[in-house]
Amino acid sequence: MTDETAPQETAPHGAAPADTGPETGFTDADQADVGLTDAGLPDAGRALTRLCIASRTVRPVEDLLRFVVAPDGTVVPDIHARLPGRGAWLTARRAVLAEALKRKAFSRAFKGKGRAGPELSDLVGQLLEKDALASLGIAKKAGQVVTGNAKVIEALQSGKVAVLVHASEAAPDGVGKLDALARRIGEADGREIARIGSLPGTQLDLALGRANVVHAALLAHPTSAGFLARMKRLEGWRAE
Repeated sequence: MTDETAPQETAPHGAAPADTGPETGFTDADQADVGLTDAGLPDAGRALTRLCIASRTVRPVEDLLRFVVAPDGTVVPDIHARLPGRGAWLTARRAVLAEALKRKAFSRAFKGKGRAGPELSDLVGQLLEKDALASLGIAKKAGQVVTGNAKVIEALQSGKVAVLVHASEAAPDGVGKLDALARRIGEADGREIARIGSLPGTQLDLALGRANVVHAALLAHPTSAGFLARMKRLEGWRAE
C-alpha cells in the first residue's frame, strides 16, 4: 500500500551534498555525524522533511518515525513526535531499523548515548498497531463506522464509504463480493475505496466495542482518513 520506490538521496536543508569516499564507501556525513537529530520539542514537529539516520536521505516526515533516548538510557519510539529530548528519525520500515541497529546509527546520532537492541522492532510494531486501533475507535465514536454485511452494502451503495475493512479471518467469498462491489462503485465515482484486511476480528471487536465484527465500512471523514494513514504505516512496517 506504500510507495517502495527508493528516494533520490538529498542533502539536508542548508548542507552540501555528501561525497562518497572511494576507499571506505562512507559519505562525509558518515564521517562527521553532523545534524543527525532534531533540536527537541517544539522543533520536532516543525519540519516537513527529516534525515533518515540509516539511509542518510531526506524524506517526508510522514514516511519516518522519531526515536528519543528515555531517562533510563534506552532508545524508544516516539510515533507521535511528542516526547522531549533530541530525536533521531528513521524510515518507517522494519528492514531499515535492522540496518540502523547493525550500523549502530542510534549511538552515533545520540553521540554515544542510548542503548538499542533487536527488541525495538517489536516495540515499534506494537505501538503502531495500538495507534491504528485507537484511531479506528475514534472514527467509531465520531459515528463514521458501520458494521455487518447488510449495513456495509448499504453504505457502499450510498457512495459515502472511504475505507472497507475485513477481519483477517473473514471468509474469502464474503470478502470478494464486498471488494467487487467497492471496486464497481469506486470506478463509477472516479475514486478508489481503500481496503484493509490485516486486522483480526478480535482486535476489531475491541476497537469498535462490539462482538463478532467481520466486515466494517468507514465513511468519508477526517477520522477515517486518520485511520487509513495509520494502517498504511503499520502495514508498511509489517511488510518487511
